[in-house]
Amino acid sequence: MTEIKTTCCVAGGGPAGMMLGFLLAREGVPVVVLEKHEDFLRDFRGDTVHPSTLEMMHELGLLDEFLKLPHSTVRELSLQIGDDHLVVGHFEHLPVHCKFVALMPQWDFLEFIADHARHYSGFDLRMRTEATDLLLDEGRVTGVRATTPDGPIEIRADLTVACDGRHSTLRERAGFSVKDLRAPMDVMWFRISRNDNDPSEVVARVESGRMLVMLNRSDYWQCAYVIPKGTADEVKHAGLDKFRNSVGDISPLLRDRLHQIDSWDKVKLLTVEVDRLRRWYRTGLICIGDAAHAMSPIGGVGINLAVQDAVAAANILAEPLRRGTVTVDTLKAVQQRREFPTRVTQRLQIIMQNNLIGPALASKDKRPRAPWFMKLMQWPLLQRIPGRLLAFGVRPEHVHA
Repeated sequence: MTEIKTTCCVAGGGPAGMMLGFLLAREGVPVVVLEKHEDFLRDFRGDTVHPSTLEMMHELGLLDEFLKLPHSTVRELSLQIGDDHLVVGHFEHLPVHCKFVALMPQWDFLEFIADHARHYSGFDLRMRTEATDLLLDEGRVTGVRATTPDGPIEIRADLTVACDGRHSTLRERAGFSVKDLRAPMDVMWFRISRNDNDPSEVVARVESGRMLVMLNRSDYWQCAYVIPKGTADEVKHAGLDKFRNSVGDISPLLRDRLHQIDSWDKVKLLTVEVDRLRRWYRTGLICIGDAAHAMSPIGGVGINLAVQDAVAAANILAEPLRRGTVTVDTLKAVQQRREFPTRVTQRLQIIMQNNLIGPALASKDKRPRAPWFMKLMQWPLLQRIPGRLLAFGVRPEHVHA
């Protein structure tokens, strides 16, 4: 079996894994990043790049180049709940270089980071390479076993970082305990063409038993149809016509284009999970990003939380990795740094789920009304609070070196 030796092995080439690999290589740490797919081209992954992530791009000196990638901008987020129209976030007042959310395909984001990481000799990205198990030596994680088109390989590393998503193989192999926070919903994603005279802003509507979010992707709408947890089979069994009619009822704008959904193959199901590990690390291994905490799609914060995990991890781990002095306490410091922002963010998502989305999806007989706390946030000064939370998250990270 082929064996590779490195300082750090990162399993998973998503936002957390790719950003961590880039930052460690930039700090002179040899790093191998494993990505199981042959490319980054996968639809309906998180693509909302918030001001906090854009500010990191500025700190890295990459912002101007980054903004040349295809993207659209969102400067204000609003939500229609029955008859109540609410502004849930605007960004013009923020003390940052980019006062907007950038909607950018995740594959462009990841390829951009990978291209810049390749400038460093210590960066080794291996596509079509999937981590399948941990290598152990007297209880210490010493690397991973992986599959490749050419056969199995072993990557020996001083530290392994699991960034392999919400269904992480490595966190399961490590025996980590997961706290399930539950979500009352799943999401059905699909595309609908966009006309030149369509509105440019994000469209989000909540009606009796239904919710639809439409993201402007220039020439098409990326649509999220929110359904009660576990009801996808019921929706499909009722047929495409009923599904299209339901979408048209909540968004009349799309009625003349819904024939484009001519097969269930064009509708992708996201099973929403909200969970987090009680402990993110053990000797030789740490989980970050979705592998440590699966987020709800509410607010589109997942990619940004993952990137902030990566920045915090790089800030804490780079020097110990260079010196070969990573200890359990070093890994504990990463969790201590990132656990509080994760808990607060998930708590806010759960409040939204339990007080808005869950009741709206459960009630099919009367129109929903906005919760009192959301109406309170419409006061001009208070209106800045949700915008700032969406833009920065809790305890935003900065690139140190």
